[in-house]
Parts: sequence; structure tokens; C-alpha cells
Amino acid sequence: MCNACLIEDVKRSMLSRRALFTGAAATTAAAVTAGLTTARPALAQSAGRVVDLTHAYDSDFPTFDGNPGILYEPAVKFEDSGYQLWKLTIWEHTGTHIDAPLHFAADGRSVAELPPESLVCPLCVIDLKAKAAEDANAMVEPEDIEAWISANGEIPAGACVAMNSGWADKVATPAFRTNAEGTFAFPGFSKAATDLLADAGAACIGVDTMSLDPGDSADFAVHYSWLPSGRYGIEGLAGLDGVPAKGATIFVGAPKHKLGTGGPARVMAVV
Repeated sequence: MCNACLIEDVKRSMLSRRALFTGAAATTAAAVTAGLTTARPALAQSAGRVVDLTHAYDSDFPTFDGNPGILYEPAVKFEDSGYQLWKLTIWEHTGTHIDAPLHFAADGRSVAELPPESLVCPLCVIDLKAKAAEDANAMVEPEDIEAWISANGEIPAGACVAMNSGWADKVATPAFRTNAEGTFAFPGFSKAATDLLADAGAACIGVDTMSLDPGDSADFAVHYSWLPSGRYGIEGLAGLDGVPAKGATIFVGAPKHKLGTGGPARVMAVV
């Protein structure tokens, strides 16, 4: 299936299926928020090192639909006025950005309605680089989470669980988005894994690719389950090699525009 056809199929599916999740979303979101208080002891005690997990981006940054995610237009020029500023046209889901519940749930929380305490999280990083080197559409599976727990202990309530597939290194190449045949190909989470993380009380999942679901997903199962449950996601993370598997705290600088389904974010970790 062509990329454009896939996007249109997903749009139709979103319209027909969003209503299925609206009832459960508010209940689950309240449970996530309540569980965040137990995450406070798991937050890192800063040693003063801050790691930027955000890509700088411009109109050349790869996007899902292939169109520029940000456009610049001079609004005031320095030579005319002694100062300068741009008029920006930004598509919400570009660069390093947030997926809010409203993105895949008609009555979900907007990005402006995310509880501030959910944006400061213990960070758990699952290394998927070996699997991703073998399969461009590799997924974080329950066994990867169980292996992380065996090595690092339980996942704290309210945590952000991030996948480090090594894909951020490809961001300046076509391989970040598609394979040689022009088909979407990049790692993501499996629904079975995110169901497990939901049961564990995680508040957020993050990926160093363009989508929470892998590139070859035909149904966006993670988007359709994780986001309508009241949780959020981060796509396009950078710098995950610079943080440990556990022990860091992530600070998610989510935008706060009303009715936002997400938006570009500055994401940093303190170690």
C-alpha cells in the first residue's frame, strides 16, 4: 500500500473508532495521575548533568507525510526595524513532539490539559538497537520489558518508558523514514508491551522514531490503545545514548495550546 493510501485509511479508521474509547479514557487518566505521587521517590537526584533529548528541526526534518513540518516567513527584518522575528507555520506532529490523548480520542485530553506532574517522570530506557539492526520494523515486546525489569527492578509508577533503537542517528537520511523501496520502516512498540506498561502504571512512552507504532503497522494499535487510555507519547527523541537505563528524570516541555492534539516539545533529562 502506498504511504498516501495508508494515511487516508488511518484517517477513516480514526473517525469510526474514536468513540469506542471515550468512556474509559477519563477513568484511566485519573488513575495515572493518582499514581504519579508514588513516583516522586524514584526521581533522580541531580548530579548537575542535563541531557538534551530533542532534535533541532527545520523544514528539512523528516515527517510522516513527507511535507515540511515547519515553515519560516520573515515578519520583521533587522535591517528595517532593528530587531527581527519570524512568522512560523508549524504542524503539531513534527520534530521531537508530544502525542496527546486527543490525537486518537475524540474526547481525550488536549496537550494543554496534561497534568504538569505527568511531565516530570522517572525515565526508563529500553535498548532495542540489536533487534532494530536486524529488523527495521522491530518492536519493543513484553519480553524486552521483562528483561529490563530483571536487570533494573520494577518500573516506577508514573514513569516514561523510552525505546532506544538507534534510529536517531539516521535522522538526516531517508532511512529514518522509509526503506529502499520507499515503504515506512522504523521500530516502535507492540500493543502487548504497552498494555503491560499500562498495567505497571507508566504515564508515557517515548520513541526515537516517527511513530509509537512500527513503520509497517497497518492498524496503529498502540496509538489506538495507549492514547485513548489518557496517557501520552513522545516521538522523535534524540540523545538516548547519553542517559542510563534507569535513574534519570525526564522533563517534558510540552506546548500548552488549547485543543492541541500534541506539538513540538523540548525534552531534557537530568542525570
